[in-house]
Amino acid sequence: MSKKRDLRIVFMGTPDFAVATLKNLLDHNYNVVGVITAPDRPAGRGRKLRASAVKEFAVAYDLKVMQPTNLKSGEFIEELQSLKANLQIVVAFRMLPKVVWQMPEYGTFNLHASLLPNYRGAAPIHWAIINGEKKTGVTTFFIDEKIDTGAIIMKSETSISKDETVGELHDKLMTLGSQLVIKTVKQIETNEVKTTIQPNNNDLKTAYKLNRDNCKVDWNEDLDTIYNKIRGLDPFPSAWCYLDNREDEFISIKLYGVSKVEELHNFENGTVKIIDNQIKIACKNGYIKVEELQLPNKRKMDAKSLLNGFEFNKKAKML
Repeated sequence: MSKKRDLRIVFMGTPDFAVATLKNLLDHNYNVVGVITAPDRPAGRGRKLRASAVKEFAVAYDLKVMQPTNLKSGEFIEELQSLKANLQIVVAFRMLPKVVWQMPEYGTFNLHASLLPNYRGAAPIHWAIINGEKKTGVTTFFIDEKIDTGAIIMKSETSISKDETVGELHDKLMTLGSQLVIKTVKQIETNEVKTTIQPNNNDLKTAYKLNRDNCKVDWNEDLDTIYNKIRGLDPFPSAWCYLDNREDEFISIKLYGVSKVEELHNFENGTVKIIDNQIKIACKNGYIKVEELQLPNKRKMDAKSLLNGFEFNKKAKML
């Protein structure tokens, strides 16, 4: 085995997903000389500035924190160089300019929550479920000029259960990813990295950025497609649709905690049926049973509680 390199690590990340990896690096006694995260942002009704999850963790562990608004600014580049890092690790951050990612001697690597080259992009965990995948995983790779295209270092695979939500898969991949980063760092530490160049063909699946349009449920699609979409957006950012409850009244509703019922019926797609305090929505091949939902400006409620105070019209329909 090669002599171990003396690593000086800069960590870059913002959400909870990244915190697990940063914690694991510290638990393994790696020398994290700096943490780069997003600037504090206004949040909540009072619009008070809120620190990122990574910043909160880093401050609690007395790590040096940098929050640049411009990753190309001379002041930031100078401060980054002063840390004399020889390895940079990126988890759920933003695209880096070349001057940043090529700076350290041992490179800059990223943790991505898919089995690359599939599901490059902003929302790999969501799209794996939305598309009905049975397996996914995490990948570490060295960053290059494009998004998620660099040379692969390591992968770790896991199954997706048939009723798993994006929230559950997120937490599973967060742990799996933090473990893979440690394995990757150990390879870099002992100079034993062997990389694989990513294939670049037109058959790859993409993890498009989520927006209001692609989170909307189309009740004319089949049962499995709708079911996968809702659980692939549960609990964040959440699937939604309009409820036509009376003439000229369209309510935007968010859907959570669904199950599917395979059953033949003669109802129009989107028809709402209330049976035994259960909310069932007709679609091709069966019904989507909604366990939890959220009306505008209301808290999330289970179906039974909602039905105690909200009346569905007999002709109610999801659009």
